[in-house]
Amino acid sequence: MKLENLAGQSRVVIENVQPEIDGGRYPAKRTIGEQVEVTADIFADGHDHVRASVLYKRAGDKDWKRTEMVHTGNDSWRASFTVSEKVTYVFTVEAWIDHLETWYDGFRKKADAMLNVNLELKEGAILLEKISCGKIKELDQLAAQFRDESKYLENIDYVQGNEFAKLVHQYPLREFETVYPKQLTVIVESTKANFSTWYELFPRSAGPEGKHGTFRDVIKLLPRIETMGFDVLYLPPIHPIGKINRKGKNNNVKSQPGEPGSPWAIGSDEGGHKSIHPELGTLEDFKLLIAEAKKRGIDIAMDIAFQCAPDHPYVKEHPDWFKQRPDGSIQYAENPPKKYQDIYPFNFESEDWKGLWNELKSIFIYWVDQGVTIFRVDNPHTKAISFWEWVIDEVHKQNPDVIFLSEAFTRPKVMASLAKAGFTQSYTYFTWRVSKQELIGYMNELVFGPSRNYFRPNFWPNTPDILPYHLQHQGENMFIIRFVLAATLSSNYGIYGPPYEFYDNSPVPGKEEYMNSEKYEIKEYNWRKTNRMTDIITLINQVRKHHPAMHSTWNIQFCEIHNDNLLAYLKYSNDRKDFILVVVNLDPHSTQQGYVQLPRQILNLGDHINVKLHDRMTDEYFTWTQEWNYVELNPHKLPFHIFELKVHESHM
Repeated sequence: MKLENLAGQSRVVIENVQPEIDGGRYPAKRTIGEQVEVTADIFADGHDHVRASVLYKRAGDKDWKRTEMVHTGNDSWRASFTVSEKVTYVFTVEAWIDHLETWYDGFRKKADAMLNVNLELKEGAILLEKISCGKIKELDQLAAQFRDESKYLENIDYVQGNEFAKLVHQYPLREFETVYPKQLTVIVESTKANFSTWYELFPRSAGPEGKHGTFRDVIKLLPRIETMGFDVLYLPPIHPIGKINRKGKNNNVKSQPGEPGSPWAIGSDEGGHKSIHPELGTLEDFKLLIAEAKKRGIDIAMDIAFQCAPDHPYVKEHPDWFKQRPDGSIQYAENPPKKYQDIYPFNFESEDWKGLWNELKSIFIYWVDQGVTIFRVDNPHTKAISFWEWVIDEVHKQNPDVIFLSEAFTRPKVMASLAKAGFTQSYTYFTWRVSKQELIGYMNELVFGPSRNYFRPNFWPNTPDILPYHLQHQGENMFIIRFVLAATLSSNYGIYGPPYEFYDNSPVPGKEEYMNSEKYEIKEYNWRKTNRMTDIITLINQVRKHHPAMHSTWNIQFCEIHNDNLLAYLKYSNDRKDFILVVVNLDPHSTQQGYVQLPRQILNLGDHINVKLHDRMTDEYFTWTQEWNYVELNPHKLPFHIFELKVHESHM
């Protein structure tokens, strides 16, 4: 290291800047209107005062904007800025020793000790002139005044007053700044990336009794889905289903005549990933569904499963894209002890990997061209992560609004890596977090851990693959409890709809799988039926839609309540004008009671508390005048409260 290459007069050290993801390789993620909170460790030798700022701008802009950082203790600093446009932002941190502030602090201490500070006033004058450079009249006049010994006592009083304190803060002396050597990035995505409400159904089960459903049958269900408040309708794969090794009912390795097979066994002589299963309708029917859903504020999410049935055209056209076994057969998918004889996985170590990647990219582009803007990606953790980083970026070059949901129930670091690689949202472990301690711990990990900057959770209480143990053989109370948690803890959530609405709780014995799974057969549902669950879904989705406090996962504060069966948490908007308090009884069988503590700081409560509560489910009103307040929840009446809070000033 050569001496002439060093900034020898820059004494400030800047470390541990966040959000910095993998050394700056990946951007942090935000949506329009969100804040980027920047933290850093900043310090210098000695006792001089340090000042710091965050510099930020839109990528490509010439001029930086600056926001001051605040020292939070132990050499930790913090600041935030708001991203207001759907573009990429860049930011960095600068810091310096402010000799004016250092002088100011020392001057006050000496003056308080009744020491002679005449020389110090002259030093202050020099610093003020250095800041002004003859351009700030106020500072130049003050410097002259400090040199006037006849105003010695007056100057001391002035320096110790509030007006001068504001001036020192307003006019920092910037010299020998240290600038963090990296410019870090933040990508800003559409608001739907952070707030969405998903409903999953199988189109083939949407038809009239005894008939295979079609896209046009799904169109008839759109008013029902809209009324319940969902804005994403997610469809399992809509492509031709393989005929070779087709699975039968309950995953039977041999199908019977007329059995439809699994939609995830994609491809047959009828086409592959760019084709539509003939019994669902035509491409024009699908595009009509997209258009009709859009009119109702609903986006169609399409399932992308990069795997092939044995009779998929790719198997014949590109056998080198699959793993060949010593006996000449192709390796089917396995997750021991599970076997998927109806599916061939792609071999991402194929010598023709470039050809494979480009073809898979073309699948996304094809469906985007048909009007699809949301993809739920099946098992992305079983494909090369570098592929996802490349293909998502390629798709976003043409349409940056496309949303990718990662269905990767796998190891945490793999899930995190997929999120860094570009997935907009991710399935989570919420499905298996049940107790109060598990829920609080997991939420705190998601909200306050480092993954907050790149991993957007999407909470699902069930999926076609998963009927969790805590829902098996349970009544409606447990289904309601899990729904409320998913819909209020996370701003993105979804349900595998009909089985959840109608309390399907029958598992394959000893497994977290549905008995008579819809993955292997067509179901018949009474789509006109409503019940307690559909009413609750509708009401909660109304609350989610109309309350900004519910539009973010990151604004949660758990409240103290001394009962392990009661979970209480406050959700609040960025401007602290909208507050929602949720209290859930986690016990589906028994009444639970306790005292919930209001978070004084977030609610800005004074000594005299006056909080009005409106239960958005029961339309009841309450007034709380204490920090601790009694709640009682009978699950057979309703196992939760969703309170809208209004904080009023009390006058004694």
